Amino acid sequence: MLIRVARLVASFVMVLTGAVVGVGLGAGTAAADDCYTWGRTLSQGTSGSDVTQLQIRVAGWVTSGERLSYDGQYGARTAAAVAKFQSAYGLSADGVAGPATYAKIYALQDADCTPVHFAYAELNKCNADWSGGAVSAATAKANALKTMWKLEAMRHALGDVPISISSGFRSYACNSAVGGSSTSRHLYGDAADLTGSVSLCRLAQQARTHGFSEILGPGYPDHNDHTHVALDPSPYWSAPTCGI
Repeated sequence: MLIRVARLVASFVMVLTGAVVGVGLGAGTAAADDCYTWGRTLSQGTSGSDVTQLQIRVAGWVTSGERLSYDGQYGARTAAAVAKFQSAYGLSADGVAGPATYAKIYALQDADCTPVHFAYAELNKCNADWSGGAVSAATAKANALKTMWKLEAMRHALGDVPISISSGFRSYACNSAVGGSSTSRHLYGDAADLTGSVSLCRLAQQARTHGFSEILGPGYPDHNDHTHVALDPSPYWSAPTCGI
């Protein structure tokens, strides 16, 4: 609780600092938490690793069927996603990432960069080191982080209702043990099987507007007790009971 209060205070100070110095952020801006700190205002035309970090956090704020690239290029789609994020959290929706936008992100993330309502432990109930899947352990963990930020956006859009994850990353051994498909996105770390306080159909329907390219739910074989979302390069949605 004290850590959360400290983070919120630091974020508030950063907003005030930004208001004093104008649109720019000084290179010496103090870190708002232990995860990542942006050192400049970002807008269309900018590029770099800081843009990629921003894209990870706003990729869940897209239109139906759209997917935001993590390419480090601040184009029109990134600006639109930032504007949707800003609007969702009561900020001025100008599509420019500055102190107020960063302050909200800092308030939403924990020290390990995960969003506050999700954790790596929820996305990996298979092993301790993310190994044994279809990609390297580092890639699987990075993919899980991208999925968590999309789930954070989805959770907020649903009215901040809790979303539970029954299965996330699986090694080949874990996947075989539960009878998973040999091509399952769980092997890549970007899949999550969801349940929650809203219906499975509501989860499947909402997932369409948060950047998930793979959505499987009620009516699809073996998916009547959960809604599955993932970041499959080949988009596929099927939840016949839900009209998808």
